Amino acid sequence: MKDKGICVSISKMHTPLTISLSPEDAANELIIRETAALSLDLEPDRITSVRLERRSLDARSRAIKVQLKVEVYYDEPAPPPPDYRREYPNVASREPVIIVGAGPAGLFAALKLIELGRKPILLERGKDVRARRRDIAAIHKQHLVNPESNYCFGEGGAGTYSDGKLYTRSDKRGNVRRVLETLVSHGATEDILIDAHPHIGTNHLPRIITNMRQTILASGGEIHFETKVTDLIINDSAIQGVVIANGDRIESNAVILATGHSARDIFELLHHKSIAIEAKPFAVGVRVEHPQEVIDQIQYKCSPRGEFLPPASYALADQVRGKGVYSFCMCPGGIIAPCATRPNEIVTNGWSPSKRNNPFANSGVVVEVDPKDLTGFASAGPLMGVRFQQHVERVAWHAAGETQTAPAQRMIDFVNNTLSQDLPKCSYQPGIQSVMLRDVLPKFITSRLQEAFRDFGKKMRGYYTNDAVLVAPESRTSSPVRIPRDLETLEHPQIRGLYPCGEGAGYAGGIVSAAMDGERAAEKIGPGLH
Repeated sequence: MKDKGICVSISKMHTPLTISLSPEDAANELIIRETAALSLDLEPDRITSVRLERRSLDARSRAIKVQLKVEVYYDEPAPPPPDYRREYPNVASREPVIIVGAGPAGLFAALKLIELGRKPILLERGKDVRARRRDIAAIHKQHLVNPESNYCFGEGGAGTYSDGKLYTRSDKRGNVRRVLETLVSHGATEDILIDAHPHIGTNHLPRIITNMRQTILASGGEIHFETKVTDLIINDSAIQGVVIANGDRIESNAVILATGHSARDIFELLHHKSIAIEAKPFAVGVRVEHPQEVIDQIQYKCSPRGEFLPPASYALADQVRGKGVYSFCMCPGGIIAPCATRPNEIVTNGWSPSKRNNPFANSGVVVEVDPKDLTGFASAGPLMGVRFQQHVERVAWHAAGETQTAPAQRMIDFVNNTLSQDLPKCSYQPGIQSVMLRDVLPKFITSRLQEAFRDFGKKMRGYYTNDAVLVAPESRTSSPVRIPRDLETLEHPQIRGLYPCGEGAGYAGGIVSAAMDGERAAEKIGPGLH
């Protein structure tokens, strides 16, 4: 550029830019490039690359827009695309760290330990991610629950076969981007680095989990499936290792406890050994399922939604007589899953495949439960929340016929205390049975759900409908127990070298937050002696 005879060079030939397009135009790379050129007052042929950095949907008005944050390169070659692969050292001969649980907290702790030069020994009570499929299929088709291999237990943890949502508000607890990049390096699409609410999908997660396992093994780590920890070896208030179900001892002076929110036997073990645990708040309610087209019509004000719009989701919250009632784990185009971990209980959850192309939308709608609400279970001490969950899940099992058939009721019928004479089609494959849900869930939960559904219907016109079915119970939203740890060292305050982490310890709420917590535990353990 010349100005008054002085030559000024422009060194930065790339510019961040936010543009707003219709969903159809946002799917067209040529239109994105042309819009970027127009916004920057450039000739289109000067642009060498437009890289998408962030994508979100704005459906607040009838003119739905996609917001795109892009990096525009012009008048110079664009740098090569980033390579998210990491080099991991071989740690076969390094100091071992035992990790109990191969969910996201455990897997990410293992990878981080390898980076730090420690050898992870992962002990997983369940089966590898592929073998789990047969046990999950048996729940759906034969109503058979394997207490060691199911939706909650096995390689990858609960999230592997129950959705793979990656959205988290826990960015202050760790490096969200690093977790997502690790998933990309193991086979996830780069879309998870871009989308405001990233999602992998249950159909893709097993392959990614398998790749993570291969990285750990190739680096000299160990993974042992169908290896249930039954005791902790403690000497002079310091961890020395673990005992597994066959009686073998595995020794290490560092143990990461990453067992997930449904490993109730671990809570029982700790309590039995007088190792401090605490009752904490959680939530219980139902899975609510609508036809996806109903939610699309409410959110997008159009029917059908069109091929360039994703299946619509929602987030709802209310305060009812001093307690929060809110939607949880919303699954557009999803399926309600049977997530029991014992044969004599009913537990529901939800998931979506990557395309979210099923005809139903489901979400947990739950009521906050505080330990002070559980006076009838107070004799269980810090396990009172576990006992409450077990009670609700067993009542549901009895109510619907003592199989994995789940109790259900149409939404308006539930609010009006009317038994549903029939039930709509539902994605819950073991089947549903018409039951008065007030006979399954405690009154302090049902009464608040009834009020909340009326209020939700005012916030989302069309949500409150008998076309929606409630399937009970949604009882495993989070751990009812917290395993305390020091704020600085992350060690248990009583047991040196014991590092509780992830959802089961009460410090995470989803794949990403659990992964970050696992990494934090590994960092606190550190590199050790070479």
